[in-house]
Amino acid sequence: MWDVSKKVVALGGGHGLAATLTALRSMTSDITAVVTVADNGGSSGRLREEFPILPPGDLRMALAALCGDDEWGRSWADIMQYRFTSDGALDGPYGKFTAGSFMGSR
Repeated sequence: MWDVSKKVVALGGGHGLAATLTALRSMTSDITAVVTVADNGGSSGRLREEFPILPPGDLRMALAALCGDDEWGRSWADIMQYRFTSDGALDGPYGKFTAGSFMGSR
């Protein structure tokens, strides 16, 4: 049941918000996500230690969840979820670095 007139705001972070946003996309196209950025584990923790930015992991997951189901949207979701491997802060999903660059901009 899709209703473009419905406006929805979702608050949260992590996997729960990503799952909620994915489900909401089937109900409306007018979604606002307020994403908490308090993650300090894994590659987000390493990015926080090495660079003066907020942890971008939950924002990355929310952005990927909001990507469309068409080929273009799935391609962007895959890019946001692509995981680099290395021995430093640059180990982790590409989307964390993209989202982190937005958060680190002044």
